[in-house]
Amino acid sequence: MQVEVAYARPDKQEIIPVQVPEGTTALEAAKLSGIADIFPEIDVDATDMGVFGKVIKDPAAHELREGDRVELYRQLRIDPKQARLNRAKKKA
Repeated sequence: MQVEVAYARPDKQEIIPVQVPEGTTALEAAKLSGIADIFPEIDVDATDMGVFGKVIKDPAAHELREGDRVELYRQLRIDPKQARLNRAKKKA
């Protein structure tokens, strides 16, 4: 079956199509995609993942379906609430 693995930085984004057998997990697809070769900062085993924007609690157990897009998420530099508060203080 065909799935995609996606990762994005502010300067570079990649969506890699991957052919995988039925029963492949999100973690396995991410490893098979070779995305860590393109983005060496990724530790596939420790990175948060989701499918079409929905976070997966256990990527090693989440079986994919045809057409799924596995997304690897970067760590946030700042909490979104704190960023909003900082912007509001600048305007005041």
